[in-house]
Amino acid sequence: MTTQRNPWLALFALVVGFFMILLDMTIVAVANPAIMEELDSDISNVIWVTSAYLLTYAVPLLVTGRLGDKYGPKNIYLIGLAIFTGASLWCGLSGSIGMLIAARAAQGIGAALMTPQTMAVITRTFAPDKRGAAMGLWGGVAGLATLVGPILGGVLVDNLGWEWIFFVNVPVGIIAFGLAVWLVPALPTNDHKFDFVGVALSGIGMSALVFGIQEGNANDWSPRIWLLIAFGALMLVAFVVNQARNRGEPLVPMSLFRDRNFSLSNTAIAAMGAAVTSMMVPSYFYLQAVREMSPTVSALVFAPMAIVTGVTAPFVGKFSDRLPPRLVPTIGFTLFAGSVFAFAVLMTPDSPIILFLIAAGIAGFANACIWAPLASTATHNLPVAQAGAGAGVYNTTRQVGSVLGSAAISALIAARLTANGLDGGGPVGEGAATGPLPPQILDEFSTSLAQSMLLPAAILLIGVIASALFVGHGKSGAGRSPEPAKADASA
Repeated sequence: MTTQRNPWLALFALVVGFFMILLDMTIVAVANPAIMEELDSDISNVIWVTSAYLLTYAVPLLVTGRLGDKYGPKNIYLIGLAIFTGASLWCGLSGSIGMLIAARAAQGIGAALMTPQTMAVITRTFAPDKRGAAMGLWGGVAGLATLVGPILGGVLVDNLGWEWIFFVNVPVGIIAFGLAVWLVPALPTNDHKFDFVGVALSGIGMSALVFGIQEGNANDWSPRIWLLIAFGALMLVAFVVNQARNRGEPLVPMSLFRDRNFSLSNTAIAAMGAAVTSMMVPSYFYLQAVREMSPTVSALVFAPMAIVTGVTAPFVGKFSDRLPPRLVPTIGFTLFAGSVFAFAVLMTPDSPIILFLIAAGIAGFANACIWAPLASTATHNLPVAQAGAGAGVYNTTRQVGSVLGSAAISALIAARLTANGLDGGGPVGEGAATGPLPPQILDEFSTSLAQSMLLPAAILLIGVIASALFVGHGKSGAGRSPEPAKADASA
């Protein structure tokens, strides 16, 4: 006998694991100096502790979304969670930088298996006109995890050691696994055929592009790097052509992009991923090197952003269902862009920190207006059978935006330091500048960081434009019922 599960219970179980994997995208930033010292490494290798995770997280997302459609999102989520939790223990026990990088790569694979399943379950268990509140919780968790990571990382590193940013995942992962087994329903599957040519083209293209971007600054953007990036881009173009011509079952159904709001949502989330990643790098350089704050204190400057996002996102998501889809995210992107512009203006050696806190609070509300409504708009008209594919595309776009933002801001900071008479050579990595600077260069250093901060502010304007072009949902899909769980899920 089939029993209709409460979808909110399933969502609660899923966001516990989702919060953990997103936390690991940012929690390592403030631990880099401690890892570099204790594992006797250099900055180039330490940057790969983050890059390896980013690479193995981004590349498989298109495939893992489809795996959820074929074998069930619950099953794929549990496999990914087990891999992620085990790899977290491996990270904490690592005794060399090479072992830590390998363990982080395994973590990324686990995260890639988990992420699309969270959106797919929301899409398949909540009716389209009821998804706003659900996406509010999902989006609130996404925004909160991105911002809480550095705060939690600073506290753990300062008090327990860098290993604990990974050890803390183990009990959380075990709890999340038990909750998912208990509360997440086994949804009906669709017998998809795998597009192996598409898998190969997307995997090779994404790997080459992401690797080239991540290594570009460390290799002074040599011709070899540009050739690798061009090769990756060419493979992705070939992938798009292959998908468009595929008359069977393509990895990315091009029909998804006939929905204007889905296409625009992907543009906007790429801008969001790039902006959030790129704004954090100059921010922590400024707070730690110019204002001489510890990792924990510098992270607490952004506490208002995390708190306001976490508190307001569920309410914003709920009310966004009743409003035109363009309204809330356009307001959010506009406020976020304004906040980042304010950060740039405030980046002087003696500006009042209270103004940063105010700007961070406004940015927190802006985040709440973006994450949930954007995801809800993207998935509103997705066919149920393509929920996993759509979620995979959406999350891949966000992740690629993050990679591009990270690479671009590193190169820009180095260029602005050189332009302002300072040595901008060498890789610029998160946490690379943690000591106090000589007083005579504070103005030039602050100016370089402030100028770099204009990049994420400008990127957010792309999100403003994309959101403003959304169209109303009308009646399409509004009456679709959520899918029932299989009978074995009610046990």
